[in-house]
Amino acid sequence: MGIVRKTIAEVLASEPNVDWAKVDATTEEDIRRYQIEDGYDPDYEPDHVEFVCPPKSVRERAGFSQEAFAAALRVPLATVQDWESAGFAPDPAARSLLRLVAKEPALIIRLLAA
Repeated sequence: MGIVRKTIAEVLASEPNVDWAKVDATTEEDIRRYQIEDGYDPDYEPDHVEFVCPPKSVRERAGFSQEAFAAALRVPLATVQDWESAGFAPDPAARSLLRLVAKEPALIIRLLAA
């Protein structure tokens, strides 16, 4: 799927049926009511939220090309490429490894090389 680039004016012009005055007048109370009507709990707090280190950021901060990063982590190049693609999430073990590399890149790479 391609990226469509539009200016704000083009986006606004493409929505002729939107009552912008009504949108601007919508309050937080209205939004909360709409959430409840749609079956969402506006007060829901997830038990656990895990931050996933973006693999590309981890690799770049460690100063590696994709090829060198794959070799250092002892994974196929295609795996690193998959991790960095938009629609692919690393599995839990890979997320743990990436989290370690993000915190202590030199140490973890040295340990993996041993």
